[in-house]
Amino acid sequence: MPGVTDTSARPRRIVLLGSTGSIGTQAIDLVHRNRDRFEVVGLSAGSNLELLAEQAVALRVPVIAAASATQESLAEAVARAADAAGVTAYDPELLGGPEASTTLAARDADVVVNGITGAIGLEPTLAALRAGTMLALANKESLIIGGPLVKALAAPGQIVPVDSEHSAIAQCLRGGRAGEVRRLVVTASGGPFRGRSRAELADVTPQQALAHPNFSMGRVITTNSATLVNKGLEVIEAHLLFDIPFARIDVVVHPQQMIHSMVEFVDGSTIAQAGPPRMLVPIALGLSWPERIADADVPVDWTKAQSWDFEPLDDDAFPAVALARRVGEAGGTWPAVYNAANEIAVDAFHEGRIGFVDIVDTVAKVVDAYAAEPASRVSDLTLDDVLSADAWARAAAERSIPA
Repeated sequence: MPGVTDTSARPRRIVLLGSTGSIGTQAIDLVHRNRDRFEVVGLSAGSNLELLAEQAVALRVPVIAAASATQESLAEAVARAADAAGVTAYDPELLGGPEASTTLAARDADVVVNGITGAIGLEPTLAALRAGTMLALANKESLIIGGPLVKALAAPGQIVPVDSEHSAIAQCLRGGRAGEVRRLVVTASGGPFRGRSRAELADVTPQQALAHPNFSMGRVITTNSATLVNKGLEVIEAHLLFDIPFARIDVVVHPQQMIHSMVEFVDGSTIAQAGPPRMLVPIALGLSWPERIADADVPVDWTKAQSWDFEPLDDDAFPAVALARRVGEAGGTWPAVYNAANEIAVDAFHEGRIGFVDIVDTVAKVVDAYAAEPASRVSDLTLDDVLSADAWARAAAERSIPA
Protein backbone atom coordinates (compact mmCIF):
# COMPACT_ATOMS: atom_id res chain seq x y z
CA MET A 1 0.00 0.00 0.00
CA PRO A 2 1.46 3.41 -0.89
CA GLY A 3 2.89 5.23 2.08
CA VAL A 4 2.42 2.31 4.49
CA THR A 5 5.72 0.82 5.61
CA ASP A 6 6.74 -2.31 7.46
CA THR A 7 6.29 -1.62 11.18
CA SER A 8 7.35 -5.04 12.45
CA ALA A 9 10.69 -3.76 13.74
CA ARG A 10 9.39 -0.62 15.50
CA PRO A 11 6.26 0.75 17.16
CA ARG A 12 3.46 1.65 14.77
CA ARG A 13 3.20 5.45 14.48
CA ILE A 14 -0.33 6.66 15.21
CA VAL A 15 -2.06 9.95 14.47
CA LEU A 16 -5.23 10.20 16.52
CA LEU A 17 -7.92 12.64 15.43
CA GLY A 18 -10.61 13.36 18.00
CA SER A 19 -8.42 12.25 20.90
CA THR A 20 -10.64 13.66 23.66
CA GLY A 21 -13.81 11.87 22.55
CA SER A 22 -14.99 8.36 23.38
CA ILE A 23 -13.00 6.66 20.60
CA GLY A 24 -9.94 8.77 21.24
CA THR A 25 -9.73 8.24 24.99
CA GLN A 26 -10.13 4.48 24.60
CA ALA A 27 -7.47 4.44 21.88
CA ILE A 28 -5.09 6.25 24.21
CA ASP A 29 -5.83 3.71 26.94
CA LEU A 30 -4.83 0.94 24.53
CA VAL A 31 -1.66 2.82 23.58
CA HIS A 32 -0.68 3.24 27.23
CA ARG A 33 -1.12 -0.52 27.71
CA ASN A 34 0.93 -1.31 24.62
CA ARG A 35 3.73 1.26 24.50
CA ASP A 36 6.03 -1.26 22.83
CA ARG A 37 3.63 -1.53 19.88
CA PHE A 38 2.43 2.04 19.34
CA GLU A 39 3.86 5.54 19.28
CA VAL A 40 1.45 8.47 19.06
CA VAL A 41 2.98 11.05 16.72
CA GLY A 42 -0.01 13.38 16.48
CA LEU A 43 -3.15 14.29 18.43
CA SER A 44 -6.06 16.51 17.51
CA ALA A 45 -9.25 17.60 19.27
CA GLY A 46 -12.00 20.14 18.89
CA SER A 47 -12.41 22.23 22.00
CA ASN A 48 -11.28 20.25 25.07
CA LEU A 49 -7.82 21.79 25.20
CA GLU A 50 -7.10 20.79 28.78
CA LEU A 51 -7.58 17.08 28.19
CA LEU A 52 -5.79 17.27 24.84
CA ALA A 53 -2.80 18.88 26.51
CA GLU A 54 -2.78 16.29 29.30
CA GLN A 55 -2.81 13.47 26.75
CA ALA A 56 -0.03 15.06 24.73
CA VAL A 57 2.20 15.64 27.73
CA ALA A 58 1.70 12.09 29.03
CA LEU A 59 2.71 10.61 25.67
CA ARG A 60 5.21 13.35 24.65
CA VAL A 61 3.37 13.71 21.35
CA PRO A 62 5.41 15.76 18.84
CA VAL A 63 2.47 17.41 17.01
CA ILE A 64 -0.79 18.66 18.55
CA ALA A 65 -3.75 20.15 16.69
CA ALA A 66 -6.93 21.84 17.88
CA ALA A 67 -9.71 23.06 15.61
CA SER A 68 -11.09 25.67 18.00
CA ALA A 69 -7.79 27.02 19.29
CA THR A 70 -5.01 29.34 18.24
CA GLN A 71 -1.40 28.30 18.59
CA GLU A 72 -1.15 30.66 21.55
CA SER A 73 -4.10 29.22 23.48
CA LEU A 74 -2.94 25.69 22.73
CA ALA A 75 0.58 26.56 23.92
CA GLU A 76 -0.86 27.89 27.17
CA ALA A 77 -2.82 24.68 27.74
CA VAL A 78 0.24 22.54 27.05
CA ALA A 79 2.35 24.65 29.43
CA ARG A 80 -0.21 24.20 32.21
CA ALA A 81 -0.39 20.43 31.65
CA ALA A 82 3.39 20.08 31.54
CA ASP A 83 3.77 22.09 34.73
CA ALA A 84 1.14 19.97 36.50
CA ALA A 85 2.91 16.79 35.41
CA GLY A 86 6.37 18.09 36.30
CA VAL A 87 7.51 17.75 32.69
CA THR A 88 10.22 20.01 31.31
CA ALA A 89 11.81 20.42 27.89
CA TYR A 90 8.64 19.44 26.03
CA ASP A 91 8.16 21.62 22.97
CA PRO A 92 5.67 20.08 20.49
CA GLU A 93 4.64 21.54 17.16
CA LEU A 94 1.23 23.21 17.52
CA LEU A 95 -1.49 23.49 14.87
CA GLY A 96 -4.56 25.64 15.45
CA GLY A 97 -7.69 26.48 13.49
CA PRO A 98 -10.38 24.73 11.43
CA GLU A 99 -7.87 23.02 9.10
CA ALA A 100 -5.65 21.73 11.90
CA SER A 101 -6.92 18.14 11.86
CA THR A 102 -6.73 17.96 8.07
CA THR A 103 -3.13 19.19 8.15
CA LEU A 104 -2.26 16.65 10.84
CA ALA A 105 -3.96 13.80 8.95
CA ALA A 106 -1.60 14.35 6.02
CA ARG A 107 1.54 13.99 8.15
CA ASP A 108 3.83 10.97 8.00
CA ALA A 109 2.38 8.09 10.05
CA ASP A 110 1.50 4.42 9.79
CA VAL A 111 -2.12 4.78 10.94
CA VAL A 112 -4.50 7.71 11.17
CA VAL A 113 -7.41 7.06 13.52
CA ASN A 114 -10.28 9.34 12.56
CA GLY A 115 -12.42 9.57 15.68
CA ILE A 116 -13.95 12.95 14.82
CA THR A 117 -17.74 13.13 14.98
CA GLY A 118 -19.76 14.50 12.07
CA ALA A 119 -19.27 15.77 8.54
CA ILE A 120 -16.21 17.80 9.53
CA GLY A 121 -14.29 14.52 9.47
CA LEU A 122 -14.45 14.27 5.66
CA GLU A 123 -11.46 16.42 4.75
CA PRO A 124 -9.14 14.73 7.29
CA THR A 125 -10.25 11.36 5.89
CA LEU A 126 -9.38 12.47 2.36
CA ALA A 127 -6.03 13.89 3.53
CA ALA A 128 -5.03 10.62 5.20
CA LEU A 129 -5.99 8.60 2.12
CA ARG A 130 -4.06 10.94 -0.20
CA ALA A 131 -1.01 10.48 2.02
CA GLY A 132 -1.31 6.71 1.58
CA THR A 133 -1.70 6.13 5.32
CA MET A 134 -3.75 3.31 6.79
CA LEU A 135 -7.03 4.87 7.92
CA ALA A 136 -8.77 3.48 11.00
CA LEU A 137 -12.18 4.97 10.39
CA ALA A 138 -14.56 5.69 13.25
CA ASN A 139 -15.89 8.82 11.54
CA LYS A 140 -18.56 7.04 9.50
CA GLU A 141 -19.95 10.33 8.23
CA SER A 142 -16.92 11.01 6.05
CA LEU A 143 -17.39 7.76 4.15
CA ILE A 144 -21.16 8.15 3.96
CA ILE A 145 -21.26 11.71 2.65
CA GLY A 146 -18.16 11.44 0.50
CA GLY A 147 -18.59 7.84 -0.63
CA PRO A 148 -17.31 7.98 -4.23
CA LEU A 149 -14.56 10.46 -3.31
CA VAL A 150 -13.34 8.32 -0.43
CA LYS A 151 -13.52 5.07 -2.38
CA ALA A 152 -11.68 6.57 -5.36
CA LEU A 153 -8.76 7.56 -3.15
CA ALA A 154 -8.58 4.44 -0.98
CA ALA A 155 -6.23 1.65 -1.97
CA PRO A 156 -7.42 -1.92 -1.32
CA GLY A 157 -7.31 -2.54 2.42
CA GLN A 158 -6.38 1.05 3.27
CA ILE A 159 -9.56 1.67 5.30
CA VAL A 160 -10.02 -0.34 8.49
CA PRO A 161 -13.51 0.13 10.00
CA VAL A 162 -13.65 1.02 13.69
CA ASP A 163 -17.43 1.03 14.12
CA SER A 164 -18.11 -2.12 16.12
CA GLU A 165 -20.60 -3.43 13.56
CA HIS A 166 -18.30 -2.98 10.59
CA SER A 167 -15.28 -4.24 12.45
CA ALA A 168 -17.34 -7.34 13.24
CA ILE A 169 -18.26 -7.79 9.58
CA ALA A 170 -14.62 -7.37 8.54
CA GLN A 171 -13.63 -10.05 11.04
CA CYS A 172 -16.40 -12.39 9.88
CA LEU A 173 -15.42 -11.92 6.25
CA ARG A 174 -12.14 -13.62 7.00
CA GLY A 175 -14.21 -16.80 7.14
CA GLY A 176 -15.07 -16.88 3.44
CA ARG A 177 -14.44 -15.42 0.00
CA ALA A 178 -16.29 -12.35 -1.26
CA GLY A 179 -18.26 -14.38 -3.77
CA GLU A 180 -19.55 -16.65 -1.00
CA VAL A 181 -21.29 -13.84 0.92
CA ARG A 182 -25.08 -13.88 0.71
CA ARG A 183 -25.89 -11.02 3.06
CA LEU A 184 -24.64 -8.84 5.88
CA VAL A 185 -26.61 -8.67 9.13
CA VAL A 186 -26.02 -5.47 11.09
CA THR A 187 -27.12 -5.64 14.71
CA ALA A 188 -28.78 -2.78 16.61
CA SER A 189 -29.44 -2.40 20.31
CA GLY A 190 -32.74 -0.70 19.55
CA GLY A 191 -31.63 2.17 21.77
CA PRO A 192 -33.26 3.24 25.03
CA PHE A 193 -36.75 3.28 23.46
CA ARG A 194 -36.87 -0.18 21.96
CA GLY A 195 -40.43 -1.51 21.92
CA ARG A 196 -42.11 1.89 22.08
CA SER A 197 -44.60 2.95 19.43
CA ARG A 198 -44.25 6.20 17.53
CA ALA A 199 -46.95 7.75 19.72
CA GLU A 200 -45.05 6.75 22.85
CA LEU A 201 -41.94 8.54 21.59
CA ALA A 202 -43.62 11.95 21.39
CA ASP A 203 -42.66 13.06 24.90
CA VAL A 204 -39.09 11.74 25.02
CA THR A 205 -36.70 14.21 26.67
CA PRO A 206 -33.07 14.89 25.70
CA GLN A 207 -31.94 13.35 28.99
CA GLN A 208 -33.80 10.14 28.20
CA ALA A 209 -32.38 10.08 24.66
CA LEU A 210 -28.86 10.23 26.05
CA ALA A 211 -29.38 7.19 28.29
CA HIS A 212 -28.01 4.54 25.92
CA PRO A 213 -28.38 1.05 27.44
CA ASN A 214 -24.88 -0.19 26.53
CA PHE A 215 -22.46 2.46 25.26
CA SER A 216 -21.17 5.79 26.56
CA MET A 217 -20.85 8.13 23.57
CA GLY A 218 -21.09 11.80 22.66
CA ARG A 219 -24.36 13.70 22.33
CA VAL A 220 -24.81 13.36 18.58
CA ILE A 221 -23.96 9.66 18.30
CA THR A 222 -25.99 8.75 21.40
CA THR A 223 -29.03 10.63 20.07
CA ASN A 224 -28.53 9.00 16.67
CA SER A 225 -28.58 5.63 18.38
CA ALA A 226 -31.87 6.51 20.06
CA THR A 227 -33.50 7.56 16.76
CA LEU A 228 -31.71 4.74 14.87
CA VAL A 229 -30.27 7.31 12.48
CA ASN A 230 -26.94 5.82 13.50
CA LYS A 231 -28.09 2.43 12.23
CA GLY A 232 -29.23 4.00 8.99
CA LEU A 233 -25.80 5.54 8.54
CA GLU A 234 -24.23 2.18 9.30
CA VAL A 235 -26.26 0.48 6.56
CA ILE A 236 -24.88 3.01 4.05
CA GLU A 237 -21.41 2.54 5.50
CA ALA A 238 -21.64 -1.25 5.16
CA HIS A 239 -22.68 -0.91 1.53
CA LEU A 240 -19.71 1.35 0.77
CA LEU A 241 -17.12 -0.61 2.75
CA PHE A 242 -18.00 -4.08 1.55
CA ASP A 243 -19.64 -3.47 -1.87
CA ILE A 244 -22.79 -5.36 -0.90
CA PRO A 245 -26.10 -4.13 -2.40
CA PHE A 246 -28.60 -2.58 0.01
CA ALA A 247 -31.06 -5.41 -0.65
CA ARG A 248 -28.54 -7.80 0.90
CA ILE A 249 -27.92 -5.79 4.08
CA ASP A 250 -30.30 -6.51 6.94
CA VAL A 251 -30.74 -4.90 10.34
CA VAL A 252 -31.78 -6.98 13.35
CA VAL A 253 -32.44 -5.64 16.85
CA HIS A 254 -30.24 -7.39 19.42
CA PRO A 255 -30.65 -5.57 22.76
CA GLN A 256 -27.70 -7.15 24.53
CA GLN A 257 -25.27 -6.17 21.73
CA MET A 258 -23.07 -9.15 22.50
CA ILE A 259 -23.09 -10.04 18.81
CA HIS A 260 -21.75 -7.02 16.98
CA SER A 261 -22.81 -8.15 13.49
CA MET A 262 -22.93 -11.23 11.27
CA VAL A 263 -22.20 -12.45 7.76
CA GLU A 264 -24.44 -15.03 6.10
CA PHE A 265 -22.81 -17.19 3.43
CA VAL A 266 -24.32 -18.88 0.39
CA ASP A 267 -24.19 -22.35 1.96
CA GLY A 268 -26.56 -21.26 4.75
CA SER A 269 -23.95 -20.77 7.44
CA THR A 270 -23.69 -17.54 9.41
CA ILE A 271 -20.55 -16.32 11.14
CA ALA A 272 -21.06 -13.91 14.05
CA GLN A 273 -18.52 -11.85 15.98
CA ALA A 274 -19.30 -11.81 19.69
CA GLY A 275 -17.86 -9.83 22.55
CA PRO A 276 -18.84 -7.44 25.34
CA PRO A 277 -20.78 -4.32 24.24
CA ARG A 278 -17.69 -2.12 24.26
CA MET A 279 -15.46 -0.54 21.65
CA LEU A 280 -12.03 -1.69 22.80
CA VAL A 281 -11.65 -4.58 20.35
CA PRO A 282 -12.72 -2.59 17.26
CA ILE A 283 -10.39 0.26 18.26
CA ALA A 284 -7.54 -2.13 18.95
CA LEU A 285 -7.99 -3.73 15.54
CA GLY A 286 -8.02 -0.27 13.99
CA LEU A 287 -4.62 0.39 15.54
CA SER A 288 -3.07 -2.99 14.77
CA TRP A 289 -4.92 -4.46 11.75
CA PRO A 290 -4.58 -7.19 10.61
CA GLU A 291 -3.04 -8.33 13.91
CA ARG A 292 -4.84 -8.59 17.23
CA ILE A 293 -3.74 -7.07 20.53
CA ALA A 294 -3.67 -9.52 23.41
CA ASP A 295 -6.09 -8.66 26.22
CA ALA A 296 -7.56 -5.62 24.50
CA ASP A 297 -10.80 -6.50 26.29
CA VAL A 298 -12.18 -9.35 28.39
CA PRO A 299 -14.04 -12.10 26.50
CA VAL A 300 -17.59 -13.29 27.05
CA ASP A 301 -17.88 -15.36 30.23
CA TRP A 302 -19.35 -18.58 28.85
CA THR A 303 -19.59 -20.10 32.34
CA LYS A 304 -22.54 -17.83 33.18
CA ALA A 305 -26.09 -18.49 32.03
CA GLN A 306 -27.31 -15.79 29.67
CA SER A 307 -29.91 -15.21 26.99
CA TRP A 308 -29.54 -13.17 23.82
CA ASP A 309 -32.60 -11.82 22.01
CA PHE A 310 -33.18 -10.89 18.37
CA GLU A 311 -36.14 -8.86 17.11
CA PRO A 312 -37.21 -7.32 13.80
CA LEU A 313 -36.79 -3.59 13.34
CA ASP A 314 -39.96 -1.47 13.80
CA ASP A 315 -39.81 0.79 10.74
CA ASP A 316 -42.96 2.66 11.76
CA ALA A 317 -41.61 3.84 15.10
CA PHE A 318 -38.05 4.19 13.78
CA PRO A 319 -38.16 5.18 10.09
CA ALA A 320 -34.56 6.39 9.97
CA VAL A 321 -33.14 3.14 8.54
CA ALA A 322 -35.62 2.96 5.67
CA LEU A 323 -34.91 6.62 4.87
CA ALA A 324 -31.17 5.93 4.93
CA ARG A 325 -31.61 3.07 2.46
CA ARG A 326 -33.46 5.49 0.17
CA VAL A 327 -30.70 8.11 0.18
CA GLY A 328 -27.99 5.45 0.04
CA GLU A 329 -29.47 3.94 -3.09
CA ALA A 330 -29.79 7.43 -4.63
CA GLY A 331 -26.09 7.99 -3.95
CA GLY A 332 -24.33 11.17 -5.02
CA THR A 333 -24.97 14.02 -2.62
CA TRP A 334 -28.10 12.50 -1.07
CA PRO A 335 -26.34 10.89 1.94
CA ALA A 336 -24.70 14.25 2.71
CA VAL A 337 -28.15 15.85 2.84
CA TYR A 338 -29.46 13.14 5.18
CA ASN A 339 -26.49 13.48 7.52
CA ALA A 340 -26.40 17.29 7.59
CA ALA A 341 -30.14 17.66 8.19
CA ASN A 342 -29.88 15.19 11.04
CA GLU A 343 -27.02 17.06 12.73
CA ILE A 344 -29.10 20.26 12.70
CA ALA A 345 -32.21 18.43 13.93
CA VAL A 346 -30.31 16.78 16.79
CA ASP A 347 -29.05 20.17 17.97
CA ALA A 348 -32.59 21.58 17.74
CA PHE A 349 -33.94 18.69 19.82
CA HIS A 350 -31.40 19.27 22.57
CA GLU A 351 -32.14 23.00 22.47
CA GLY A 352 -35.83 22.23 23.07
CA ARG A 353 -37.00 23.55 19.68
CA ILE A 354 -38.40 20.24 18.37
CA GLY A 355 -39.52 16.91 19.82
CA PHE A 356 -37.82 13.55 19.51
CA VAL A 357 -39.90 12.22 16.60
CA ASP A 358 -39.39 15.54 14.82
CA ILE A 359 -35.69 14.71 14.36
CA VAL A 360 -36.22 12.10 11.66
CA ASP A 361 -39.33 13.90 10.39
CA THR A 362 -37.16 16.97 9.76
CA VAL A 363 -34.59 14.87 7.93
CA ALA A 364 -37.34 13.34 5.77
CA LYS A 365 -38.73 16.78 4.90
CA VAL A 366 -35.29 18.01 3.86
CA VAL A 367 -34.64 14.87 1.81
CA ASP A 368 -38.01 15.28 0.06
CA ALA A 369 -37.27 18.94 -0.69
CA TYR A 370 -33.86 18.08 -2.11
CA ALA A 371 -35.47 16.19 -4.99
CA ALA A 372 -36.29 19.56 -6.59
CA GLU A 373 -32.67 20.75 -6.43
CA PRO A 374 -30.46 20.43 -9.55
CA ALA A 375 -27.59 19.35 -7.30
CA SER A 376 -29.53 16.21 -6.38
CA ARG A 377 -28.78 14.84 -9.85
CA VAL A 378 -25.00 15.35 -9.80
CA SER A 379 -23.12 12.42 -11.35
CA ASP A 380 -19.38 13.09 -11.05
CA LEU A 381 -19.15 13.94 -7.37
CA THR A 382 -16.61 16.51 -6.19
CA LEU A 383 -15.73 17.75 -2.71
CA ASP A 384 -17.42 21.06 -3.52
CA ASP A 385 -20.59 19.16 -4.45
CA VAL A 386 -20.59 17.41 -1.07
CA LEU A 387 -19.88 20.59 0.88
CA SER A 388 -22.56 22.50 -1.04
CA ALA A 389 -25.15 19.78 -0.40
CA ASP A 390 -24.16 19.74 3.26
CA ALA A 391 -24.62 23.51 3.52
CA TRP A 392 -27.93 23.41 1.61
CA ALA A 393 -29.32 20.73 3.90
CA ARG A 394 -28.29 22.55 7.06
CA ALA A 395 -29.99 25.73 5.86
CA ALA A 396 -33.09 23.82 4.76
CA ALA A 397 -33.31 22.05 8.11
CA GLU A 398 -32.96 25.33 10.01
CA ARG A 399 -35.75 26.89 7.94
CA SER A 400 -38.08 24.01 8.78
CA ILE A 401 -37.43 24.21 12.53
CA PRO A 402 -39.06 26.81 14.81
CA ALA A 403 -36.63 29.43 16.09
